[in-house]
This record gives sequence, structure tokens and C-alpha cells, in this order.
Amino acid sequence: MSLMSDLSIGKSGLSMSQYALNTTAHNLANVDTKGYVRQETILGTTQYITVGQNAISKMQTGLGVDTEEVRQVRDIFLDKAYRRELGRESFYNTQYQAISEMEDIFGELQGVAFQDSMEDLWVALQEVAKEPDSIVTRASLVQRAVTFIERAENIYNQVSEYQLDLNIQITKQVKRINEIGDEIASLNKQICKYESAGVENANDLRDKRNMLLDELGGYLNISYREGGDHQVSIMAEGVPFVTDTAVFHMSTMSQVEIMKRDLTRAYGGDAEARERAEEEAERICGSSVMLVPIWPSYENKQVFNYDPLPANKANTDVGGLKGLILARGTRVGKYTDIPVRPKEEDFTEDGELDEEAYEEALKEYETGVKRYTAEIEPSVIMTVQAQFDQLIHGVVTTLNDILCPNIEYTLPEDVTVTDAQGREITYEAGSTVRILDWEKAPISMDESKEPGNELFSRKSVSRYGKGELGDGTAIWIYNEEDPYDNYSMYTLGEIEVNKDVLADKSKLPFSSNGGTGDFDIETAEKLIAAWDLKFATLSPNVLTVNTFAEYYTALIGDIANRGDTLDTISKEQEAMVQEIDQERLSKTAVSSDEELTNLIRFQHAYNAAARYINVVDEMLEHIVTRL
Repeated sequence: MSLMSDLSIGKSGLSMSQYALNTTAHNLANVDTKGYVRQETILGTTQYITVGQNAISKMQTGLGVDTEEVRQVRDIFLDKAYRRELGRESFYNTQYQAISEMEDIFGELQGVAFQDSMEDLWVALQEVAKEPDSIVTRASLVQRAVTFIERAENIYNQVSEYQLDLNIQITKQVKRINEIGDEIASLNKQICKYESAGVENANDLRDKRNMLLDELGGYLNISYREGGDHQVSIMAEGVPFVTDTAVFHMSTMSQVEIMKRDLTRAYGGDAEARERAEEEAERICGSSVMLVPIWPSYENKQVFNYDPLPANKANTDVGGLKGLILARGTRVGKYTDIPVRPKEEDFTEDGELDEEAYEEALKEYETGVKRYTAEIEPSVIMTVQAQFDQLIHGVVTTLNDILCPNIEYTLPEDVTVTDAQGREITYEAGSTVRILDWEKAPISMDESKEPGNELFSRKSVSRYGKGELGDGTAIWIYNEEDPYDNYSMYTLGEIEVNKDVLADKSKLPFSSNGGTGDFDIETAEKLIAAWDLKFATLSPNVLTVNTFAEYYTALIGDIANRGDTLDTISKEQEAMVQEIDQERLSKTAVSSDEELTNLIRFQHAYNAAARYINVVDEMLEHIVTRL
């Protein structure tokens, strides 16, 4: 081999050392840069020249050292594990934040517990039972009732407002997800451009892309792969999100719009089907403005599928956006969302059970339980709304039914009634309705001596509609609650203290209707006993029937237990994410001590290559001067 070839070998050593020093300096410059991954120079030999062959070797001579590539030190398996577990942590953490907000709203830890309002109402009822003729005790009861409703409305409104506020978070996350998709697509093109020649790796651009994948993994359940053109294709929730050629953006639709669309398809898709679907969707969802993420490029398909419910084994409990939507729910929860198990006595007449009707009611109840388990219970907010509304509905209707008792009555003829709003309703002959029980109803203390004055009223629908039979007998027909008509229900947002009672406390019906003007002791006893009656279970999936006080305690306990469970899972996931991240950093993070060692090593290599060239140069000089 010639001395000129020796100079080439020395030059390759200088170049290799220079590349390695540049890489080391780049690592040191980015030691504190977030997301930066340590780079290392991979060395290899250049081609060999074969000058002959013998029995021992091929008699090859190397031409020096070469820099094969400057690579990132990454572990793709740790990356995938990190992104999956980060998404799972976000899924549970968003729900924990929601349940924490519920705890703050109820004020159990701030000394403003709603239970105080319940106890005050109970105490006021007891005081009225002691002094029924006292305007002071009556006024106190009315004021306690006002406070009770105002405090309940305040809690319910705060929960509903928080539920709507989550729409803003969902919109922001959807926007950010789309931005990440666009940024990754842009980086894909840049990386492809730099690496297409196969000369160098766009490592800094890859760092940015990997940071975006980390962030995206916190929002969605993603899978991805890098193609031969160095571009990353991403599947989000099982749907192509970023491909080699396009980014399929996410958008949002309201729950009502989605239900209208789905029902229209189910009903046939024509004009009549659309009209029917609109009525059905509005009846079920009301004026719900809950936003749902969709894929416009895939026929507005919903991004998330909650059937079956999220589970760890199936990896369906991944993604902060999914957890956010699950915590928020699809609409405002009502007491009607909690099915009530039918009682045999309600289907028994003259000691004989109507088995067919009872079995039908039981099937309807079981269907309701399945719907509650699938739609209401998974949502932190909807569960609290439905359970709290059931408590308020129970208190309000129980007290009203004692003050204004009803009895079933079969109409002998058609009866038209006019409610307080002037609307006419016709009941056909033979219809079984509930009417005010004149015989048992207590009456007011004022001159009118009228029965039927409830303590709590519906804002838009009166309790009774007044009708008249053919013989001139007046009847007051109870306006039943319609689960699909919010205005007809004793539900939060539609309850107020009776305005007539507010204006004149003597209209409270605590007097006996026997004509004596005495206080109705039986009514007082029922009011006091009502607080100790078992009125409802917290949900259809538990067996314990509670009194009002027990129910509220169980409600707060359920919130606390659910919060504790979510907090535990969230912290466990956080620890796992940190552990995986630490493992990643042990491979990818820059160690200044290690890089300084490399700096010294490659500096010595550079000096050695320079000295080698000097020796060859001296040999050439010696040969030339001797000629």
C-alpha cells in the first residue's frame, strides 16, 4: 500500500473524530432540552483492498474508518409502553378531577354541607307540629323550604355548569389533537426530505415528532408505524388519523344531532323518518348541548365506542379525551334515569296479583337497570345528578303527598280540565286518574278553608287541573309527571315553594277538614314520620333502602369512595408512567459526565490521527528529499 493511501487513512480518522466531536458537543448543548434524545456516532470500516491470498488470509488492506450513521438511542418498546400508560393515567385522572369537583360543590369539606339544609327543614316541620297555629313556626317552615330548594338548586346548577364547562375542555383537546396531527404530518415531510438520500438522520426533527406522539398518546389510544419512507402513520381509536398523504381531522357534534342522525337512519331516512327522529331525540336528550367528537372524513362516525364499557384488559381505558367525555356524560341526569323496582302490592287488587302486568313492569325495570348501568353509572357527573335529583324529588313529593293526598278514581264520563296556565286537557270516560282526596286532605287556616295547597310547586305545571262532572261535582285531577316533559316533573330546575303559601302562611293545609278548625294531628304525625321512612335505594344496583338522611349520607359516601378509587388508580398509573419514563431517560437522556468522557476520547482519537498523518508526511518528505 502506498504512502498516499496512508494519508487517506489518516484523513478518515480525522473526519471520524470530527463527526464524533460534533455529535458529543450537540449532546452537551442539549443536556437540558426537553424531549432531546442522546445521539451517538456509529463507526465502521471503509472498503478493503485485496492484494493477494494465501493459506492463512486474503491479504486484505483496509482504507480507514468511516462514520456509518449518527443515531438516536431509543427503545421503541418503552416508547409504546409509555404512551399507552400515559393515556391510561389521563383517562382516570380526568374522572378523578370531575369527582373532586363534585365534592367541592357539595361543600362537605368546607363546612357548608347540604345536609344542614335538610336537617333545618326537618326541625321546622317538628316545630310546626308542636305549634300549628303559630305564624312564626309556619313562616319558619316556609323559609326553611325556600332555603332547602335554593341550596339544592345552587348545587344542581353548579354541577350542570361544570358539566357544560367540560365542553370547552373537549373542544380545546379536539383542536389540539388536530394541531398535533398537522405538525406530525409536516415533520413527516421534512424527515422524508432529509433522510431520502440515506446520508444522514434528521434526529432533531425525530425528537419533535416523538414528543408530539407522547402528547397525542395522553389524549387518545393510538398505534403507529414508521414506513420505508421514514414517515409515521398513526391510527387513533382504530381509525387512520395521519397517513403518508393526509391528516383526517376530528370535529364535534352535539348529542342531539347524533341521535337525530342515527334515528333517522334507523327509521328509513325519508322526511317522515327525520321528523320522527327529531321528536324522539328531543324527547330523550331535551336541549342537550353535550359535544361528541366525530370523524367527518368517516361519515361523522363517533370517535369513541363505549360498548363494551372501558376495561383495562381490553386497553379501552386509554385517553384523557375519552375519560373526559365519560365523566361528563351525554346529558343532564334526572331522577327518572334511576329505575324503581315495581312492587307486587301495586299490581294487586282484591288480594289477587295481576301477574301479566307485574311481569311486564318487571321486564321494563330490568331494561331500565341495564340502561342505567351502561349509560348513567359510568359517568361521574350524570350519576351524581340523577341520585341528587332523586333525593330532592323524594323529599318534595313525599311532603306534598301528605299535605295534598291523592286517590285513584275511575272517571264515569269525559272530563275536561283547565290548568293554571289555561290549557285544556280532556280525560276520557273509564280512565283511571288520581284526584285530590277531599276526605283526607287537610285544609288551610284562612277563610277559604281550601285543601290542595302543596308546599312545593312545579314552576310551569300546576298540581291539579280543576274539572266538573255532569252532576256539578268538582274534582281536582292530578297532573301526572311525564318523564319526557321536564316541565311536568318535580325535578331540580322546575321546583319552587308555592307562591300562594309564600304570600300567606295561613294557606298551609294543617287544619282538619272536619269543620272543627282543629289542627290535623294525623297530617302532623305523617310529616314527622316521613323523615324516618325508607324511600329509595341509591341506585338499582344496591339493595339498601334509605331514609332521606341515610340516602344523603350514602350519596356523599359514594362520591367519596368513587373519588378514592379513581385517585388510587390515577396515582398508581402516575407511578407506572414515571417508572417507564425513568427507564426511557436512563437510555435516552444525556449524561454530561459520559459526554465529557467521550469528548476527551474523541479528542485523543483526533490527535492520534493527526500524529499519524504527520508521520506519513515525514516519510514522504524523507523519500522526496532523497531522490
